[in-house]
Amino acid sequence: VTADSKANVKGYVNNPDVLLPAKNGKLDVGGAVGIGLLQVIKDMGLKEPYSGQTILVSSEIAEDLTYYFANSEQVPSSVGLGVLMDKDNTVACAGGFIIQMMPFAKEETISQIEENLKNITSVTDHLKKGETPEQILEILLGNLGLEITSTMPTKFYCNCSKERVEKAVISVGKKEIQDMIDDGQDIEVKCHFCNTAYKYSVDVAGFRQQVLASATCVSIAPSFNVFMNVDAASLPPFNPNDTTPHPPFGRYFCALS
Repeated sequence: VTADSKANVKGYVNNPDVLLPAKNGKLDVGGAVGIGLLQVIKDMGLKEPYSGQTILVSSEIAEDLTYYFANSEQVPSSVGLGVLMDKDNTVACAGGFIIQMMPFAKEETISQIEENLKNITSVTDHLKKGETPEQILEILLGNLGLEITSTMPTKFYCNCSKERVEKAVISVGKKEIQDMIDDGQDIEVKCHFCNTAYKYSVDVAGFRQQVLASATCVSIAPSFNVFMNVDAASLPPFNPNDTTPHPPFGRYFCALS
């Protein structure tokens, strides 16, 4: 899952084919996810992205995020999430909240929030009632002088494009691309996030020349990072002798091998 400061969100599941019986009247998310690790990477415009990692304590997303904030970022937090499903097993709506304590929070404020959290039996129940995020926040923080300064709509948004996917094709390497060209098979790449298929014809002379030329360039320095979500003009100057991994300018980057 990735998200940006404009509340654009995208994500995918590696193995979406899971069918488990309900647990305590709700989706058995923990049973589907299983054991593993939670890793959070934040690109805050610093020299290097911040990266934190914790084990999954229950494999329930809200509980694991609460544990992550407390142990990796040392920020006391409360996370509540809910998904309301329709009878045809599609998502009717989903929502949640994250409450985090500021360093100067008073003890009585923390105690009051803990009391207010007892009024949230289930986020899904509040979604089922048609309550808005503002109404849920009123339950959680209304008696603490809640003031909503701004709101921002969130949505699924995938910023993939044929040009960006073309860079991923280039990163495969000159030999593999030449093999595909020799086979005469068109190249099809699907975006994991939105399932859009991009097709490239190996018969297009311009594409063939560009891909092979670029593949030759990046294969000179195996440790060179290919940045996936920035324009070529914003990349650092290419230096064949530079083996130092460069910090990513965006959220996604891959090192060629």
